[in-house]
Amino acid sequence: MLVEQIWTANAYRNYNYLIACPETGEALAVDPLDHEKCLARAKARGWQITQVLNTHEHRDHTGGNQPLIERTRARLLAHHGAGPKIPGMDRGLRAGDVVKVGKTVVLEALDTPGHTMSHVCLLSRTDEPALFCGDTLFNAGAGNCHGGGHPVELYATFTRQLAKLPDTTRVFPGHHYIVKNLEFTLDREPSNRRASELLGRVKDEDPDRPLVTTLALEKEINTFFRLGSEGVVARLRERFPDLPRQPDAQTVFLKLRELRNDW
Repeated sequence: MLVEQIWTANAYRNYNYLIACPETGEALAVDPLDHEKCLARAKARGWQITQVLNTHEHRDHTGGNQPLIERTRARLLAHHGAGPKIPGMDRGLRAGDVVKVGKTVVLEALDTPGHTMSHVCLLSRTDEPALFCGDTLFNAGAGNCHGGGHPVELYATFTRQLAKLPDTTRVFPGHHYIVKNLEFTLDREPSNRRASELLGRVKDEDPDRPLVTTLALEKEINTFFRLGSEGVVARLRERFPDLPRQPDAQTVFLKLRELRNDW
């Protein structure tokens, strides 16, 4: 499996992706907002885009669909519930559905509500898994729920699905937010040395050559995975004095998401 992570350099800090089969050169474009960059990268690699996948319905992920499909005749895939919101969808995906690219690439669809209620992530069936997670999971952060999602659903997605994936899973998010997210982690858990060290490393990182995190690293530096941390809970109690002595994980997650909304 070949992966191209394409930095759009737009105000929303989007990433687009091409996932290609090394044998056939067929490629899947994920959230190809900047269709020109996606087409140019595919041409440079000698690939043919035959499928487009939208992780969810927001315009900064679907905006390049029409011009790219007009030029490639690619099929459009998305969550089965997103049909009314994503025009021209050819295939609606449900949890466990398989997306094949060429002869060698096999991707599994995960139904991952929270950021929106019709959100999918793709998990590669490879020795070292890769997760193309749209706006569900960011490097060191979690998606917001402003545009048709729900934080309780996002919590369930994190704890019941993402946290159970192999620690070696590489994380490919829909946006480059790592610096801001690490700063939030340190605001919530100032003693987190790993997050502090990483922030120093990525503060001036070139988004064209970003750090690719793993789930093992995310569990160290992403406060939304650190719901049982004594430091996180103690700091949270400073903002929410009525927090129970031993709050449950969902309560911690929801309070963190509430704080991050305005941070």
